[in-house]
Amino acid sequence: MTQTTNNTRKENTYHKKLSIQFGLNGLSFCVLNTKTNRVLALEQVPFEKKQNPFEALERLMHYFEVRDYLKNHFDSIIVIHENNVSTLVPNSLFNADHLADYLKFNCKILQSDYLNYDPLQHINASNVYVPYVNANNYIYDAFGAFTFKHYSTLIIDTIMQKAPSDADILYVHIGYKHFEIISVTKGLLQFYNTFEYSDAQDFIYYVLFTLEQLFLDPETVTLHLLGAIDDNSALYHILYTYVRNVTIDPHQNTYTVPHDSTLKLSNFTILNSF
Repeated sequence: MTQTTNNTRKENTYHKKLSIQFGLNGLSFCVLNTKTNRVLALEQVPFEKKQNPFEALERLMHYFEVRDYLKNHFDSIIVIHENNVSTLVPNSLFNADHLADYLKFNCKILQSDYLNYDPLQHINASNVYVPYVNANNYIYDAFGAFTFKHYSTLIIDTIMQKAPSDADILYVHIGYKHFEIISVTKGLLQFYNTFEYSDAQDFIYYVLFTLEQLFLDPETVTLHLLGAIDDNSALYHILYTYVRNVTIDPHQNTYTVPHDSTLKLSNFTILNSF
């Protein structure tokens, strides 16, 4: 489940929350002032090539050394683990004592891996995954208490909270070198999966294949785009060639974000983590 570690720091109110997205393709940081509801810092750090967990941790540690906004005191911290080692399990079949049994069917896991799960707030299911323990240990040593979740938990919870109950919609969330497809039918989750891609041809192949498998017609399906995409993107243009009804969803949370719109959209998960 989503976990908060113990903390022995003196309780103070600094009106600041920190969210960190940690993955092997990059990092993101966001600082929110909870008194003014204003984002004070928002930074995305893509890696030039995929790192291993130890190299990614070194990058994380480096940014805590060189970024002044990360040297503040925070009321709370959340770490978002970004990887594809996760699976959804209906609560009717879920048993917290058998997490490895759920993951081993579609993910490569090691016997030494630490497994965790997030209850999904808006569907009757749990998200089982492998967090990056080295990142968790570093944040605990540096700050004490923190919470961690899988990034797909935030994507699914955010979408299901806002999805209309009277329509069939396909959501595509664009990340850095990966994207997620979420199919919602009349307010119920029908499908979720994540895909890695290197170019627009990879992207459209997976989207059209998913439409075919879900028996959705590209001429009639309503497709909403989230994340790192705009109407100048090669992904948008190739998608619009094959799918008739394509919409880029605007930034929808209530925070004041003093940054360009592209940065807002591309940080969908971290801005919905507070």
